[in-house]
Order: sequence, then C-alpha cells, then structure tokens
Amino acid sequence: MTAQLNPRGDVAVLVPAAGAGVRLGPGAPKALRPLAGEPLLVHAVRRIAAAPSVHTIVVAAPAADVESVRLMLAPVAPVTVVPGGAERQASVAAALAAVPAGPEIVLVHDAARALTPPELVESVAAAVRGGHDGVIPVLPVVDTVKEVDAGERVLGTVDRAALRAVQTPQGFRRSVLTTAHEAAGDPLTDDAGLVEKLGVPVVCVPGSELALKITRPFDLALAEHLLATGA
Repeated sequence: MTAQLNPRGDVAVLVPAAGAGVRLGPGAPKALRPLAGEPLLVHAVRRIAAAPSVHTIVVAAPAADVESVRLMLAPVAPVTVVPGGAERQASVAAALAAVPAGPEIVLVHDAARALTPPELVESVAAAVRGGHDGVIPVLPVVDTVKEVDAGERVLGTVDRAALRAVQTPQGFRRSVLTTAHEAAGDPLTDDAGLVEKLGVPVVCVPGSELALKITRPFDLALAEHLLATGA
C-alpha cells in the first residue's frame, strides 16, 4: 500500500542515493543493495513517509537508474526522483532544487540509514520548527579515541565526553541550507558542515541506535538481524 504524505506538512526530506558504496563490496549502487529482499532505499523511504510532518520526499538517484528508481518507489510513497551528481553535495543540491514551494524545513537523510525510525525524523523537524537553523541527531561516542600521527604513533587520548557520533536526518531551515549549498566550495559529506561554514549554529538532538549507517557487510548483517527481530 502506497503511503500518503501530508499535504499540510512543513517538511521536505532529501535522500541522496547516487553513491557507489564501495565498502559494501562490488555490485549495485549502495542505496539499491538488498536488505531482507528490498533495496535499502525502499526501507528508508518507507520510514520517512511514515513521519506525519513530511510533505515532500526527493530522491537523488544514479543518473542511469532514475526511471527504475521511480518505478521501484511508486508503490511505497509519492516520491520525486532526480538525477544525482558525482559527489554527495551535488546530489543534495539537485534534490533541494526540486523541492516545491511550501515546506520551509528541509531534512537530508542517508539512504544507508535504512532503519531510521519516523520518530527521529519528527524529532529533528521539531527542533528546526522550534527555532534552530541547523539540527543534527547524535549519539555519545563510547569507544576510547586516540590521536595518532602519520606513522600510527599515539599522540594522545581524546576526551570523548565532548565528542558525538553524527547521524541523519540532519535538519535545516530551507533558506539556510540553500545558502550553504550555493556557497559550497569543497564537496563535504556532511550538510551540517556546510552550514557551520556560514557561521550558523548547529544544535544536537538525541539520535537512535536504529539509525546505524549500513556501510560494510557486517552492518548489513546487523540490519538483517534487527529487521528479523521487529525493528
């Protein structure tokens, strides 16, 4: 059954999904790799569409796969699909340009975080709605972190109390994200980084263990297990 987005919602979600995902091994683009019989992108879009505030979803797909991705997502939710770029920043910019008039909150979400719960989408959007220009979901860093030199010699131990592991969706006021991408120089893999370069404050909200990034075969196996146990 196709999900219905909220025509009165104030949130647009951009999903850059044109990356190759080489660390996941050879094969299709990462967003199109199967997880429990369905592409990662399908899982991600299904969960985004379940968030009540979402008005628009725009996917930036590999240029050669735009039509097949459109057909694949049609039974899931009404999604706009545009050709992505060679770099993530170009894909996000292309998706942002396709957002219609209306939504003033824009979230950017990695298709590889396929199990992200709708509640996290709503939490990030609510923080932007509450007055913050940039919002990122984070988890505390639990591992000990060492700073090393080029020869792998330990220089010191980093205080992890001040560190956070960043997830997506990252949320922004639409005008702020547009300005950040217009001013983008070097292609960054983090939209919050572009916003930070403008001098705009970015705040954190609690992330979710389910929003893990599926990057390696181990991550895929973990996601399979989580789905099997009801995630």
